[in-house]
Amino acid sequence: MNLFALYAEHVRAAVTAIAREQNLSQTPDLSRIVVEPPREESHGDLAINAAMVLSKEFGMKPRDLAVRIATKLADLPDVDNAEIAGPGFINVTLDHSAWLKVLRETIRAGREFGRTDLGKSEAVNVEYVSANPTGPMHVGHGRGAVFGDALANLLAFAGFKVTREYYINDAGAQVDVLARSAYLRYREALGENIGAVPEGLYPGDYLVPVGKLLAEKHGNKLLNQKESEWLPAVRQTAIDAMMDMIRGDLAGLAIMHEVFFSERSLTAGSDKVADTIAQLQKAGHIYEGRLPPPKGAPVEDYEDREQTLFRATAFGDDVDRPLKKSDGTYTYFASDMAYHRDKIERGFTTLIDVWGADHGGYVKRMQAAVGALGAGKVTLDVKLCQLVRLLRAGEPVKMSKRAGDFVTLREVVEEVGQDPVRFMMLFRKNDATLDFDLAKAIEQSRENPVFYVQYAHARAKSVLRNAREAMPDLGIEPSDLADSMIIRLEDEGERRLVKKMAQWPRLVEAAAGAHEPHRIAFFLHELASEFHSHWSRGNDMPHLRFIIRDDPELTLARLTLIYGFSTVLASGLAILGVGALEEMR
Repeated sequence: MNLFALYAEHVRAAVTAIAREQNLSQTPDLSRIVVEPPREESHGDLAINAAMVLSKEFGMKPRDLAVRIATKLADLPDVDNAEIAGPGFINVTLDHSAWLKVLRETIRAGREFGRTDLGKSEAVNVEYVSANPTGPMHVGHGRGAVFGDALANLLAFAGFKVTREYYINDAGAQVDVLARSAYLRYREALGENIGAVPEGLYPGDYLVPVGKLLAEKHGNKLLNQKESEWLPAVRQTAIDAMMDMIRGDLAGLAIMHEVFFSERSLTAGSDKVADTIAQLQKAGHIYEGRLPPPKGAPVEDYEDREQTLFRATAFGDDVDRPLKKSDGTYTYFASDMAYHRDKIERGFTTLIDVWGADHGGYVKRMQAAVGALGAGKVTLDVKLCQLVRLLRAGEPVKMSKRAGDFVTLREVVEEVGQDPVRFMMLFRKNDATLDFDLAKAIEQSRENPVFYVQYAHARAKSVLRNAREAMPDLGIEPSDLADSMIIRLEDEGERRLVKKMAQWPRLVEAAAGAHEPHRIAFFLHELASEFHSHWSRGNDMPHLRFIIRDDPELTLARLTLIYGFSTVLASGLAILGVGALEEMR
């Protein structure tokens, strides 16, 4: 039950009725009406903008229209008061019974409370991680992995049909460097003293097992072959090993993709890149020409020559983009266009790519490509995840010996655990730099957000356990709680907690619509804070405690609140991929 959506419908009905009374020739644009919690608690329960955004269509002053709307809203059964604020905003105060209806619905719906059909089963492709298969994942990859996975969970909860995808960059120069690095370890596995790893190759110890695997598989046969002969076999073995390692790294965070798409497959067999260029050429989006010299900072793909160009500027980019290099091979951009065309042909109308911050300059061109390939019917939302600064008690963490030049994601997960990594990665907006302190992540204090939220859930569960022990004859199953006398929840702290819980369905829709899973983490922290505050009040004032032995009716009402709270918290934590702990150890 989304109380805010319900009252948005009431507002739209009121506006439609007023339009009929005014004999308007056109139906007013109801899509701009917003019903949301007011910024100031003293302003009531609902803030409504209808009069401000529709006054011109009605030919009325905003305040005059607001009076008409507020009058109709005031007649609704659960409305205590509807007031006009400022030039024409409407603030509505609801009767407490309206919020209690939401609490009862929470009990009946259980973990399904807040689930919505916002997406109407629309097919959405979320591509995330897509780290080059050249080594283990680092914490920066981990941030994109957690963000993408939580976003996929959120969209599924909001009614979208989600596909989780990983793009394997298994073509290009970087995988050839990987193969040469693995070949060096192969020689080492056969007993050769390779000395220091040469500049330009990957130095990490993680390739030692790949060298041993190659030695077991090929013996010394590869030693007498030219590079052009051994490179393909070594490259594929190394890529497969790296992808197994990456899958293991992701499994440590309970992340699994449904689709692993190989870049190399775009040109294996039929040339999908050439097909994509041909399609765009037929539509008039490709031409042969020269690019003007770049102004200011140099452009990495600028070449002063006649070349095949995509009219990216026709779709919002700053400059047209080359599709072939001087040697006739495709640019990375051409391959990426073909890959996104493949997504479109698979039936996706919304594409979401989660990239590292260093790809920010690539966003406009890729959105331009999707604009052309999808004929304006497909959207691409690119989410950039900023850097992660890894600290321990405020000090930068030293590099990993195993990886060679960075700390691996697996090392971080092994040190602090899956839940802290996932929650902390989401407890900051994706486009802001994240300071991840390993010591803080396992600290049991209110300064650690994941502990603070999980502790709230554990506390709630402890109340239910204690109630069963203290009052064994009191039925506290969901069916009992759904029919309890929750009207007895009269304390201000109880009311605040109920109101906060009631925001959950609206929060889900807003977060899903904006593709921002961090909103879930923020909400859960705020909800936990309300609960902890009310708990503290019960410590000081015994009559506010959840279990009142000589008042079973009040106890049952408060246990209903506890159960509803823990249900919402567990639902939100599931979206984030974080455990809802029954007790803290």
